[in-house]
Amino acid sequence: MHFKVFKNTVLLFVMVAISCAGKGGNGTVKNEQVNEIPKQVQDDDKIIVGANRTQVYLPLLKGKRVGVVANQTSVIFRMTRDERQEAKGYNHLVDSLLALNVNIKKVFSPEHGFRGTADAGENVKDGIDIKTQLPIFSLHGTHKKPTAEQLDDLDIMIFDIQDVGVRFYTYISTLHYVMEACAENNVPLIILDRPNPNGNYVDGPTLEKQHQSFLGMHTIPLVHGMTIGEYAKMINGEGWLKDAAKCNITIVEMQHYNHDKTYSLPVRPSPNLPNDQSIALYPSLGLFEGTNINAGRGTEFQFQRYGAPFLDAPHYTFSYTPQPNFGSKYPKHQDVLCYGEDLSEVKAERRFTLEYIIDAYKNSTDKSKVFNTTNFTKHAGTEKLQQQIQSGMSEEAIRASWQDDLKAFKKIRSSYLIYD
Repeated sequence: MHFKVFKNTVLLFVMVAISCAGKGGNGTVKNEQVNEIPKQVQDDDKIIVGANRTQVYLPLLKGKRVGVVANQTSVIFRMTRDERQEAKGYNHLVDSLLALNVNIKKVFSPEHGFRGTADAGENVKDGIDIKTQLPIFSLHGTHKKPTAEQLDDLDIMIFDIQDVGVRFYTYISTLHYVMEACAENNVPLIILDRPNPNGNYVDGPTLEKQHQSFLGMHTIPLVHGMTIGEYAKMINGEGWLKDAAKCNITIVEMQHYNHDKTYSLPVRPSPNLPNDQSIALYPSLGLFEGTNINAGRGTEFQFQRYGAPFLDAPHYTFSYTPQPNFGSKYPKHQDVLCYGEDLSEVKAERRFTLEYIIDAYKNSTDKSKVFNTTNFTKHAGTEKLQQQIQSGMSEEAIRASWQDDLKAFKKIRSSYLIYD
């Protein structure tokens, strides 16, 4: 089986004593094994992520009671190019800061949980971190927004989560609610910026206000082309928080990053994005989440294939059977043979395309089975896209229909960019 994996990213030495932090999070080996992408080499080792710039933000934490919004991607890189071939090249942010005597009081976790093992959309419960004994409060369960009580004993918050630049990828919704809670409770927020692996372009339909949900809270295109730090500036600047409140944010910027740089992640950003191929294809194949077509969940090639039992078998030469696995306890069409297309070996450009979903609709033996309309609208951000596909419009014609919205967004976006 040929399976491409992330290239391990190494950015610089972190001059801190964190030898005790070799395992991160709750210290369970099982969870590290499913998240870690080992012993590969990053194309560009000059990018310095915000988390690594400890000299910038450690003074802001001195004497403060700290809360951290984090998951398995919240890491500080620590190895040289030679050393990383023999060992994991990073430590978890929480473990690292504790080793530096930062007074972390609690952790808040987004969708997929603190260790990143929960299914998409699965409610995550509050708990205790096994290794550090810190309380963990879920922001994807009973509450999507930190409560006033949870923030009452905090002086400052840190947000450090790796995003992939797609509107329905819910980490930016978590960012919104964290900023809103911090604004309401006068808690400053430090944002440790990270690259957007799909940050080189802006594309797709723009969300309409009547279709706002946790899968899309703001009137932005499907692919927004911004880092977490840039996006936080936009949330503040556009008055998107409740009552147009402003969050007191400090963005720890990256060094040597621009939007055209490619970036390979050392850790899965979520259970079903296992490699660069899946992340590049995710903006396009993510639309299948709003249909009854499987997008590779329940296989080892998540978001690198699509299929369903009602797609035309003679048209497709590829088939597979989804089975429960890490990150997908109940995949669509579990134990049922699905016909479709394998994209794991194609050269996945960093772009958004409708070709796959249009192809699947055209080659469905029962078109009434394709769309889960309400869910598809939440993902697309508009009812128009489903209607356009069903009416037989070409991709070129559909794309033309959202160009004015893209032009308007790009003008707004330009005011908030930190990087070229």
